[in-house]
Amino acid sequence: MRSQESELINIGELGDERGLLSVIESSKTIPFEINRVFYIYETKTSVRRGFHAHYKTRQALICVSGNCKVYLDNLIRKKDITLDSPTKILLLEPNDWHEMYDFSPDCVLLVLASHLYDSEDYIRDYKLFVEVYGS
Repeated sequence: MRSQESELINIGELGDERGLLSVIESSKTIPFEINRVFYIYETKTSVRRGFHAHYKTRQALICVSGNCKVYLDNLIRKKDITLDSPTKILLLEPNDWHEMYDFSPDCVLLVLASHLYDSEDYIRDYKLFVEVYGS
């Protein structure tokens, strides 16, 4: 399978004495059409979430409140990304095994997804992940 590279992007913010505003546009700021939105919150600091990759779904992860870390493994590189600002967006490609962890008590992690939920799109076994993306 073709390997794509996940990347961290920064979006701008607009503001004045009333506060700040950041804009995300489907197929513009985010390089795919957004078909599903969900968010993760009230996750205990000691809990790790994720533990999967996808066959087709691309995602954009934005920590709109608080902070958390995301572990990425695409079999070529392994790295940890800190999401600590609503202007940082992690564009997550299907071929990245990912785990979210070290959630602050006030963390709200917003996820924009390219596809609707489909349990068949998830690779939840690391050995299968290596078989699919290791060639």
